[in-house]
Amino acid sequence: MIATLTGTVTSREAGRVVLDVGGVGYEVFVSLATFYRLPPAGSVATLHTRQVVREDAVLLYGFADRAEKRAFDLLTNVQHVGPKHALAILSFMSSDELATAIAREDVHRLDAVPGVGTRLAERVVRELREKVGDLRTAGSAADGNGAKAAGVSPYGGPADDAVSALINLGIKPVEARRAVDSVLAEDTSAADDLEATIRKSLAMILSEK
Repeated sequence: MIATLTGTVTSREAGRVVLDVGGVGYEVFVSLATFYRLPPAGSVATLHTRQVVREDAVLLYGFADRAEKRAFDLLTNVQHVGPKHALAILSFMSSDELATAIAREDVHRLDAVPGVGTRLAERVVRELREKVGDLRTAGSAADGNGAKAAGVSPYGGPADDAVSALINLGIKPVEARRAVDSVLAEDTSAADDLEATIRKSLAMILSEK
């Protein structure tokens, strides 16, 4: 199994990154939290990884630190929670925040993540209630050897990147485009901050549901 990867970032977009390791390009799927911490293309980054073998593919999921990887493993051990659901949850809360939500049985916090839903949120709380300590331990033990932090630089235009990120999280393309356009129309300075654009757009979409 591939536990870590260190290589040159050859391409990056919300939800995925390609690392060149010794001339081999590895496609790695990541949460938005890890995406924000990735350096620009051409820089070297290290990701903790989880290799998932399916009948039709071998997939790699990457994490900025061990805490996020541990949270991913716990989430995917919950019945009906797949890698996509786990990455969506970790895009909007850290392992510590996830532990707090589970400990408080805050189903609404998990339910607010696009694509999760009430039933799945309740299942996560129920099945991980006794494992909150594992999440907190992983969070406190997180080291600085994950993805190198860097300011987010928009690639291909902030609007398109923000729309792509929202679609990857389960938002309908039309809703994603409308929300992003509205956010940028209200605050043109948001175009310089991809993370802010995505979060404001998501908040707008959720407030309308």
